[in-house]
Amino acid sequence: MATFFVARPGMPATTDKLLPSRYTDVRPLAHGGMGEIFRAVDRELGREVAVKVLAERFAADESLRRRFEREALAAARLSGNPNIVTIFDVADYRGRPMIVMEYLPGGSLEERIEDGVPLEPAEALGFLEGAAAALDAAHEAGIVHRDVKPGNLLLDARGHVKVADFGIASASGLASFTQTGTILGTTGYLSPEQALGERATAASDLYALAVVAWELLVGRRPFESTVPTAEATAHVNTPVPSVHRANRTLPAAYDPVFERALAKSPGARYGTAAEFVGDLRRALHDDAGATRPVWPGPRPARRRRVDRWWIPVLVALALATGILAAIALSRDGGAPRTIVRTVEGQVETVRRTVTVSTAATSAAAPPAGDGAALNNEGYAKMQDRDFAGALPLLERAVSALQGGGSTDEAYADYNLAYTRLALGRCTGVLSLLDASQAIQGHRTEIDRLRKDARKRCR
Repeated sequence: MATFFVARPGMPATTDKLLPSRYTDVRPLAHGGMGEIFRAVDRELGREVAVKVLAERFAADESLRRRFEREALAAARLSGNPNIVTIFDVADYRGRPMIVMEYLPGGSLEERIEDGVPLEPAEALGFLEGAAAALDAAHEAGIVHRDVKPGNLLLDARGHVKVADFGIASASGLASFTQTGTILGTTGYLSPEQALGERATAASDLYALAVVAWELLVGRRPFESTVPTAEATAHVNTPVPSVHRANRTLPAAYDPVFERALAKSPGARYGTAAEFVGDLRRALHDDAGATRPVWPGPRPARRRRVDRWWIPVLVALALATGILAAIALSRDGGAPRTIVRTVEGQVETVRRTVTVSTAATSAAAPPAGDGAALNNEGYAKMQDRDFAGALPLLERAVSALQGGGSTDEAYADYNLAYTRLALGRCTGVLSLLDASQAIQGHRTEIDRLRKDARKRCR
């Protein structure tokens, strides 16, 4: 199999003369069943690269050499896709095939979830959208990955996902050396048909992506077992469990999505990876919309709900009289608008004082440098159509988040663009949308707003 493991301190590394002389500062990066991966500097082009080298004991095996070459050809056909690891060179040095590819410093999604703690849904969906775009592109090119798993989903410096390791991929137009009855892939992510030794298809990749999605959202795989054969058997025979019961913070609407994505029959699954991830995002959007108005574009990450708490506030408004008002301050959406309405219904004369004091209350305002919180506050005002109030919050959010490459940054860019356009201000709208798309990939909402902006900002 093409499984690779992150190198640990103390791992033997005999790198002398292992790579051509153009590659310097060679260091072990990972190793696996078929060979090693090294991190090096290509001194001729002045860039860091990752070099995969077939293990010496396999170099004389013609079938394994062909598998290695097959990976290079499959991946090279997809080079240029922003969500697939780029192949720079394929060569043979001292009788050992090698593939030179881009070096990704962000590690893998496997490392992100190795402690068993699930990711926040917004973050998980961002990773899944990148992986989905890569797999759909590969399938359109006639290439099936066949080993989709967190360890093969790598992250660049900005946290963008890139699919790697097409080592056991099958591609139309390339001679196949695998036969029906041969199981290739990693047990925990095997589709039922792969577990039965049948030929893998694009639907098999989509099944594996659904297993990855479950793991990111729950912290473990749906059929996880310490016995590999038991897990493989469960993929074939065990009904799909409830993801909502596995993680109660997830919407119940996720259950039918995963039932379809993990269907035993390939024909019953989603047609594309993007369709699957899109349904996950819509279910999350609708779940949040049950307690707050629905916004038509990318939304800030969901925040944990907290119980409401009340602070008694004594406000002296007159020389001769004092008025005691109970003002509700809520961390989950507590804004001056709510306080004003509460007080207006009781004491009209305290309206101005309450508004001013609330704005100065640190408990109701996000920290100055907390870009995610600023974006959430700005988004709440957008929902109330208070674009003038949202504008300064979102401008501060974009400034605080800029360059981080996070989902929050992408949403803040979009929200600021939407708000500026709603106020009739065209400055920077298109560049903000471009920045948002660069982080989260293609989104219909971004295309729609960009089209609107081009019409109104001529």
